[in-house]
Amino acid sequence: MIDLRDATYFVAIAEAGNLALAAEKLGRTQPALTKCIQRLEEDLRTELFRHEGRRLALTEAGNVFYARMRNLLSYASEVRREISDLGTGIAGLVRIGSAATAAEYMLPPLTAELIAQAPAVTLELTVGMNDVLVRALVEKNLDLVFGPLTQFTRDTERFETFPLVDDDVVAVASHDHPIFDRPVAVDDLVKYKWVLSGRAVATRQWLENKFRSLGLEGPKVQMETSSISLLPRLIAETKLLSFISLRNLAPGAVGSQLREIPLAETRMRREFGIIRLREAYFTPAARLLVRIASGKTSELIDAEGPVPERMF
Repeated sequence: MIDLRDATYFVAIAEAGNLALAAEKLGRTQPALTKCIQRLEEDLRTELFRHEGRRLALTEAGNVFYARMRNLLSYASEVRREISDLGTGIAGLVRIGSAATAAEYMLPPLTAELIAQAPAVTLELTVGMNDVLVRALVEKNLDLVFGPLTQFTRDTERFETFPLVDDDVVAVASHDHPIFDRPVAVDDLVKYKWVLSGRAVATRQWLENKFRSLGLEGPKVQMETSSISLLPRLIAETKLLSFISLRNLAPGAVGSQLREIPLAETRMRREFGIIRLREAYFTPAARLLVRIASGKTSELIDAEGPVPERMF
């Protein structure tokens, strides 16, 4: 039988690729980790690592074992959380993934209400791009993601989603951009360069697909960024076109110096909400946060300030 401690050590060694680094991370000695590897390899009757210079690389069997042990440790962690929650009620840790501006504009009132209702809850916020956050959700490193309900996350067998608000994403440029010198036509979009999110982001994919459906070459991307909503001044001063939430163009919003390019063809309607992995343990605290967010949907729509583009 495989000991959970040995499984934990093995995963740490595999991820570090070096006994010294793994020993430092775990607070154990290198000989202790060496004995762990020996126990596992004797039990499994196969080599799990091979030496590549100073690095320990996984063998084919080691790679399979690593994937299984990660799942085992993840499951063990969920069991601990669930049993602990049965004894403590609404407490424990909620691991939330969100974009930077989503965390700034939407999470404060929601988390404040969560803490008011469940003071024993602790929160861990990971800020990043939506595709990265959803991957972390799949790997069970997050409990909830605030993000767009894309075709991928609408897989109801894999994900459970909680819609919150709708939003329009539009093509934009600075107020004095030459594209506005005459009535704008769709063909004008290929005459200028763009600043867009990475290719894995849903809004970028939608825009490129729209260009193809209109018989246009793809947008000429001069700059890629992980957070378009943080760069409206850059967009304006570089005279690049971009694709952001219409809410960001409101007076006093971060993109107020930008102007919508009025083309119905490039207006994208999207839905924003909370995403969770169905097979993952749904903690009482995470359930409460979802209920709070769902109950505040109208406030999120009507609240002053933009719903940031990179949230979706």
